[in-house]
Amino acid sequence: MQVVWFFLIMLSVFSGMEGVTWLTHKYVMHGFLWYLHEDHHKKGPGVFEKNDSFFLIFSIPSILCILFGTIDNKPWLAAIGAGIALYGFAYFLVHDIIIHQRIKLFSRSDNLYIKGIRWAHKMHHKHLCKEDGESFGMLVVAKKYRDKVRADKKKQAETKVI
Repeated sequence: MQVVWFFLIMLSVFSGMEGVTWLTHKYVMHGFLWYLHEDHHKKGPGVFEKNDSFFLIFSIPSILCILFGTIDNKPWLAAIGAGIALYGFAYFLVHDIIIHQRIKLFSRSDNLYIKGIRWAHKMHHKHLCKEDGESFGMLVVAKKYRDKVRADKKKQAETKVI
């Protein structure tokens, strides 16, 4: 039964992390820590960005929860850390690999979710300053972006028929 609770807690935390990410991205990364995030919107030379430091910042709660949950025999705390870590891995996969193509995978995907998440992120990056941003989440695609991708796919299909 303890394993079931562990996975339920872990998956609940994973799900809740989208909201945490949205709030953190909008009010922290586009707020008082803009100096770390700005180079992500205004690409400079090199592979790494100051923005990559958020990986370390956001991994600290996960590591501490897993560590103290394990040491103090509190599986629920370790499950929270695992949920945060799982979201971090999903974030890396979606943001760095699928969207920004730091590793060239999924570059020609016709998947509607991947196209939608890329379009939403493109709309986020059209803003080069910290104000007036949009689409601050990462894994959930807003309806307006899903609708745009579907409409584009429908137009493309109609063009092929003609």
